Amino acid sequence: MRIGGLELGGRLDRYVGALFVGAYATSLFLIVGLAVIIDVATNLSYFETWEDGTSAPLSTILRFYLLNVPFLYLQVAPFVTTAAALFTLSKLLRYNELVAGLNAGVSAQRVLLPIHLGALAVALGMFALREGATSALGEQRAALRDYLDKHRTERVIEDVTLRDLAGNIVVIESFAPTTATIRGLQVAGLRGDSLFFVVADRATYDRAPDGAARWRLVGGHLRTTTGDTAVARAVDWLDVVDFSPRDVSLAKKGDIAPMELSFSELGHLAARDPTNLEYQTLFQYHLTFPLGNLVLVLLTTPFLLGRERGKATEGMVAAALACVVYFAADFVCRSLGMEGTLSPLWSSWLPILCFGSLGVALSEGTRT
Repeated sequence: MRIGGLELGGRLDRYVGALFVGAYATSLFLIVGLAVIIDVATNLSYFETWEDGTSAPLSTILRFYLLNVPFLYLQVAPFVTTAAALFTLSKLLRYNELVAGLNAGVSAQRVLLPIHLGALAVALGMFALREGATSALGEQRAALRDYLDKHRTERVIEDVTLRDLAGNIVVIESFAPTTATIRGLQVAGLRGDSLFFVVADRATYDRAPDGAARWRLVGGHLRTTTGDTAVARAVDWLDVVDFSPRDVSLAKKGDIAPMELSFSELGHLAARDPTNLEYQTLFQYHLTFPLGNLVLVLLTTPFLLGRERGKATEGMVAAALACVVYFAADFVCRSLGMEGTLSPLWSSWLPILCFGSLGVALSEGTRT
């Protein structure tokens, strides 16, 4: 297939693509490495001695950061791609290779096509990585973080509030994921014309006599109110609401670290709390944030194109400022979406559409 007069995947594409891959590897090492250093600097308590005189093994800390690297990468991936694109273009300009292509009748946009395709490939990879890393590494990472933060071998999730699919409210004092055990359970909801309220000292997720997975209650009591009539009785199984141990963990994750939720997790939480604008906005945002790889490349590379030799630094500064403006607008729109001023759809897609259009216009109108 020919694009712009050249065969796609030809010698020029392979050469520019190889430059971009090399620059991407360097940018990845530098930017993700810097993100790891900043994270370590903000969590120096991991290396301190605990109150009992012990401390976290260095191997455990290293394992945590190995598991944490994919999630740090997801936060900075557009910066990595943009830096790699600018470094690649800077090298082409430094050795007059872009000028040679222009003299041969090849447009600057065609020369940079492998970079644009690379940015698109990174965007698609981010979609897959977010889902894969969350499902494969998420629980291990959460358990290690709890161990390093709270200095306990068993992870405990505290102060959880969630809804089931029927809208009933569940309040949990503490939950141990490894044993699927709840301490301090309260449930309130509506069934038909009756209000019900359940309290229990403890609950364990187990197999009920009918074969279904339910919560076995210790010290459980159910109070049902219909009109002016109230009935209270002891209960051994929780069958008035439907939620699983995963629902408890996701509810807490959505409360303290919503940006780390995957698409499937956001969809699951949104189904149980459809009026939550934060979940709806973040679902759209997780679709648009990876596209920032391509948008930023389109937006920033024109600042280097057409520059006189020796003035690439000015173009780099202008490109950096464009990135700052983009992410500032992205942050503002996302915040407006979460508070309901903008719809979740527009709050996530507006920066992509505006800056993407601006990038295309700048690219097409660049003096070369």
